[in-house]
Parts: sequence; structure tokens; C-alpha cells
Amino acid sequence: MGLSHFKPAQAQQGVALVEFTLVLPLLLLLLLAFGEFGRMLYQYNVLLQASRDADRFVAGQAWNSTLGAVALGSTLLTQTKNVAVYGVPSATGTAVVSGLTTANVQVAAEGIDHVRVTITYTFCPVIGAGSCTGSIPGFFGNAIPLGIQLVATTVMRAL
Repeated sequence: MGLSHFKPAQAQQGVALVEFTLVLPLLLLLLLAFGEFGRMLYQYNVLLQASRDADRFVAGQAWNSTLGAVALGSTLLTQTKNVAVYGVPSATGTAVVSGLTTANVQVAAEGIDHVRVTITYTFCPVIGAGSCTGSIPGFFGNAIPLGIQLVATTVMRAL
């Protein structure tokens, strides 16, 4: 058995830098993807809380004791949509999520004693083409669209 000979330190210079430059783009892509996923989860959580607030608002006012059922008037529908988007019954302030409008909110009666509030919102990632209409080319098959539909639905019993 003889002594093994190692390469001198000069022969290994620069290898770590080459490996780092090869791995850095993948690490940055992974880091940015985690950030976008976290932002998407945050926006979904905000939308879910907005639908709960709006449903709580409409559930407290929609019960008509004379009819013995839920009655949704146009004023109540408008106020409920404003609560979902702005947090208050009047259309003042800024939307809870950028780009959310009252057109994204649906309010409906479920049976005779429940009300449902659904918020549909398209999540637009910052990374990419900068708009939800863009797409990422797929390696195998169709392109992957950048816009992701987020749907927050809440059903509550009218009081």
C-alpha cells in the first residue's frame, strides 16, 4: 500500500465558482417560486376572511321573519358586495386585494335559511410576463397560464 497522491490546491482553484454559477439560477428560481406561493396563500387568506365578513354581514340582515325565509334585496346585495371588497357597506376606501371589484362577488340564498358569498379572483404573479394573460411555455404539452383562479366561498345560516 502506497500513499495516495492528492492534486495540489492550485488544480482545484475556480471549481467552486463554476459550481456556484451553475446552481445559482436554480436556487434563485426556487426562492422566487416560494415567495410567489406564499403571496398567493396570503391573498387567498385575505379573500376568505373577506367572504366570511360579508357573509356574516348579510346573514345578520337577510332573515325576513314575515316570510320565514331569506330575502335578499338589491340594497342588501350591494352593501354585502361592498363589505366583501372594501370592508364596509359603503363603496369607500381601497379594496382588500388589489384589483378586486364588486363584480367578483356573488351573493345568493342557499335553501330557505342560509346565505352564500363567493369571491372569485385571478391571482397574478409578479414573476413572469407581468400580466395574467401571459403563459409559461410547457416542456411537454400545452403552455402553463400565469393567472390562477382563487375562489373563496362561505355559507352561513341567516339569523
